[in-house]
Amino acid sequence: MTSRDIVCNKIHFRHDPKWSRRLGPVEGGGLLLCVACLIEMIDDEDIASVRKSSALSSVSGVLKCSPGALRELLQQDHRVCLHFTAKLLGMLQTAEDPVTLEKVDQVLVQLLLELQSELSFRFVLDEIHKQLSEQLSVKHFLPTFSFLGNLIKAAPTVSQSLVTHYVPLLDRLCSALLFPDEALKGAVVYVWLQLLGAPGGSAAQSLPSAVRDRVCNVLLKTLANASSPQLLRNCVGLLSQLVHLADAVSVLMNSLSCQVMCDENEDILANNSQSLSQNQDQQPPDHCLLPLILKKLLLSGDENLQVTSAKCIASVLVHSPSQYSAPFINADIPEFLFDRLACSSNEVLLWSAYSCLLLLTEEPLFFSQCHSVYGMESLVRSLKESLQLTNLEVPKQGLLLLREILERQPATVRLFPSAPGFVAVSEVLVVGVSSTCLLVATQAASVTSALFRLDHQSRPVQYEAMIKLIEAITNRFVSLTLPSPAHLRSSGRMKRSDPSSQALRSEGFLLQALVCFQSACRLAEECASDPVLKENMFTAPYKHSGAQDSLESLCQCLLRCCDAVWIPTVIRMCERAPSAPILQNFYSILSSQFTLLPSLMAAFANKLASSGFYKLAVEHKGLLCAGNRNPNLNASCCGFLQKLSMCLLSQSDLPSGSHQHDLKEVENLLLHNLPSLCYRLSEWPSVLCEYQGPQAPKYCLVIMLRLALQQGDRLLPDQIVFSNVVWLLRSVQEQGCVLPHSVLRSALYLLAVTQDKSPSLDGASLNCISKALSSCQSFSSLYFHHPALIHFMCRYPELAEKFAALVLELWLTKEQDTNTGPTRADTQEEKESRADERSDQKTDTETMELLSVMEKYPAVILTLLDMVCTREAPLAERVLGVLEVLLGGQRDYNINLCTNLRPALLQALQRVSVVNTDHGFEEEYSAQVSYLRLLQALLDTDLASEVVCLTSGPGLVGLRPLGIEDGALYPLGSRGAQCLSIALSGLLLQKHELLLRASVNCLSSLLGFLQRKSPATAKHVVCQPWSRFLLHSLLSSGKSCLLHPAILRFIILLLQDSGTPVLREPDLLQVMEAVERRGVKELSKEAEQALRLLLTQIQSRDLLPREEHKQKVKNMIEELGEPDQSCRRSQSHNVLHVGDVPLCLSDFVL
Repeated sequence: MTSRDIVCNKIHFRHDPKWSRRLGPVEGGGLLLCVACLIEMIDDEDIASVRKSSALSSVSGVLKCSPGALRELLQQDHRVCLHFTAKLLGMLQTAEDPVTLEKVDQVLVQLLLELQSELSFRFVLDEIHKQLSEQLSVKHFLPTFSFLGNLIKAAPTVSQSLVTHYVPLLDRLCSALLFPDEALKGAVVYVWLQLLGAPGGSAAQSLPSAVRDRVCNVLLKTLANASSPQLLRNCVGLLSQLVHLADAVSVLMNSLSCQVMCDENEDILANNSQSLSQNQDQQPPDHCLLPLILKKLLLSGDENLQVTSAKCIASVLVHSPSQYSAPFINADIPEFLFDRLACSSNEVLLWSAYSCLLLLTEEPLFFSQCHSVYGMESLVRSLKESLQLTNLEVPKQGLLLLREILERQPATVRLFPSAPGFVAVSEVLVVGVSSTCLLVATQAASVTSALFRLDHQSRPVQYEAMIKLIEAITNRFVSLTLPSPAHLRSSGRMKRSDPSSQALRSEGFLLQALVCFQSACRLAEECASDPVLKENMFTAPYKHSGAQDSLESLCQCLLRCCDAVWIPTVIRMCERAPSAPILQNFYSILSSQFTLLPSLMAAFANKLASSGFYKLAVEHKGLLCAGNRNPNLNASCCGFLQKLSMCLLSQSDLPSGSHQHDLKEVENLLLHNLPSLCYRLSEWPSVLCEYQGPQAPKYCLVIMLRLALQQGDRLLPDQIVFSNVVWLLRSVQEQGCVLPHSVLRSALYLLAVTQDKSPSLDGASLNCISKALSSCQSFSSLYFHHPALIHFMCRYPELAEKFAALVLELWLTKEQDTNTGPTRADTQEEKESRADERSDQKTDTETMELLSVMEKYPAVILTLLDMVCTREAPLAERVLGVLEVLLGGQRDYNINLCTNLRPALLQALQRVSVVNTDHGFEEEYSAQVSYLRLLQALLDTDLASEVVCLTSGPGLVGLRPLGIEDGALYPLGSRGAQCLSIALSGLLLQKHELLLRASVNCLSSLLGFLQRKSPATAKHVVCQPWSRFLLHSLLSSGKSCLLHPAILRFIILLLQDSGTPVLREPDLLQVMEAVERRGVKELSKEAEQALRLLLTQIQSRDLLPREEHKQKVKNMIEELGEPDQSCRRSQSHNVLHVGDVPLCLSDFVL
């Protein structure tokens, strides 16, 4: 026999050759195996265990290298097979050498697997049960239990046989756990571990309830007193199997500490921690034992035990968090889990601890005992570490836990009583939302949304931290994979069905980001309503100057990010595949902006409306909300449309009297009718033309059409709008209804603005419109300042007859109010700039619009002329200005129109004359005379006074750099000089005593100033056509006026500075004839003096060359005699009363 042969030479000759076989080629010296020899060697006590172990080792090799060989030999007689098996089982009881026992265990398992016979498995189980029944003690059954565990592990089908046919054996296994030997207990627990962990779980499910309950109770006792690491690991492993069974969990959680009597105090864990029995002394007598055991495992230094403990806790809680959370919380498990988070970087442990805490947060006791407050710092620290891990499932679970804590935390207990805690969380979330993994970023955005709750804000509120979070989320949009049109066409439903799709993940992040942004907007609104939070009065004094840490800066950040990034991103995302949840939050965010920064909302609303947001919201409502679908989106769209409409309406040019009424009226209309308007724009015309049904929804459409059109967004073609509005007006009147004021105003706007591309109205439609407009008590409340309204009213005679004059009056009045109404104190630079603009713009836009109307509809001129005669002076003056521009244009008009214009123009001129005559109030004159005296004094000093500071502007001296002439006359300038001379000449025409004197004196000083500074300018001013016209008007005013000292003095001024170009010979003769008719003796002393100067000028300059005229001049001078020096002295004592104001005439001596 070779060293590898399995034969015994002493006895082999006695055995039948059928029990022998040489394995492998004969020539190669294959191994010789004799089953009979093997059995006798095992049974012979005289053979050394080493020899037996060697033979078993060879058998194991045969089973591995020659599958089926041993099976063929044994299957010749099944009794031999069973006998061989029984002998091996017996060796497990008798052998003492560990190596031999290991070989027996190995060969038995291999043999049974080789045989694959149910009979063999049953025989083994019967034998084991028989052995246990015959023995009073299980002291020597350690190898047997180890073998049984290995067998079940290698042949899982054995587990099913055990639980169905060998319940008594299972009872024996439970009893074996009461034996004090921990090694044996470990082997028994190993059997149970393999039994319940068999693949498929059928064995665990089929386990009789009585056996299962006994296993649970005995396991708790064993685990409570376990000191060896192997037993501890096996017990924890079995526990992790049992906690997956709901009934087992019920038993485990109902086992109180007083029911399980521990043995003596001893170490439970490898790191010499206190035993569980010592810990029990500190617990109530009825405290649940399992949480105490798991808590001690958490305190161990073995991370594997810590992980298993956390997993067991999670598995228990999964069955019923509400039922099982309280015992764990009362055992302070959350505290120890948070401690593990703070000091471990093990991914599995972190994930398991997160999962346990996540389940514990469902119990209110978790928060009432302040575990969330205690553990927040540890959680934040662990999240900061986990976000650096490559396994992204860990930070996702941690962020989920943080979100649950933030959402469930009672408002009465603050998580962040001080700023550092809030800042730390926000910094972690900034890292989270910036993660390259979209799923982590989405989870972080969800947590941020929960963080933006009012009761989570520290004092002072950390607005800067919130801004950083918003900006981090906004910056994350750059890397989003937004669906392109080509992608949407090609992928279709595939994208929606693939949750790992990058585009779908991007959409998920966008949705969660929108929820977060909306939470931030809501928080800003809540802070704005609380004066303490708004002012942030608890902020350190040195931080108050920083604009970044204020509510206003947060609101500005929200608006800026919304305008620049969020709006275009959402529009692109929903351009081809609108998402109801995304759009719902999107429109809610837009609505929130209208309350955060009211001062900027006018511009924001205009931008939204002009960018097509009416069309966008309406289309989304019609597409996604029709048929009562997506009610939340419908409400969000309605809220946005209402706020946008009210903002636009509040800044429109509503008359002050009807403003608040119109706003309230529109607000109610939109509030009650927008939800039912789920139509796409293509359906609006049919809605407007419905004869039956409520009118209020149609009114809402008209208002939105008007507000959108005001911002340049045409929701429908002009022709359709025009015809639908006309139809609506007619249908409302036919039903005997009256349009609300705001709706009528909107309808009028739509008719006016869309008329150019629409057909002309027929008589019935005009009558309908006229009736509707007449139903309003005050047409001014319907007026809006738009050229289209004038064109519309003047286009149709039927409307022009009633409303053209009103519209023109309001147009001119509106313009006058706009130009003259002071809104604030202007700087000198602003005044100069506007003056320059006015000087360069010859005709204002309003006047040009009126000229355009008059060219198109000449009959308007008659209306304007009538207004000159019937309206108040300021308005009549404005109309005259328009007519002046019109007449200066030298346009050609129809002969019939000109015929009608002549009497109207004459009547207007008569009115102007009367008005000028009657338009004299003494109080006004006294003020004008005072200004003239001041101006005269300044001109006499060359406008260089130490008392009065004088400034100039582009309206007087033109643009810089100044020209030579303007520089010489600064600060008056050439243009200012001309304007001043015309103004003074105009005052002369009023023929008021004081104005005549003061105007001539001031004109004299002006001409003197010009002569000193720029003689050419002086001559240019006097020689203007206006001077000739003024002289002609004065000479034609009658004898009394002609010989007034001031008029004579004015003529002298013209002679001195112009020579003959202005004054002609007939003019001088007219003066002399007037003197002859009255007589020199009848003139006043002052008139005599002025006449003497005039005659002297005529004589010295030979202005009347004919001899007879010269003689007349000479005779008059002689008749006047020498000047009387007492004249001035007597006048200095004269006092003139202007109303209640006494004036000294010496101030107005000519």
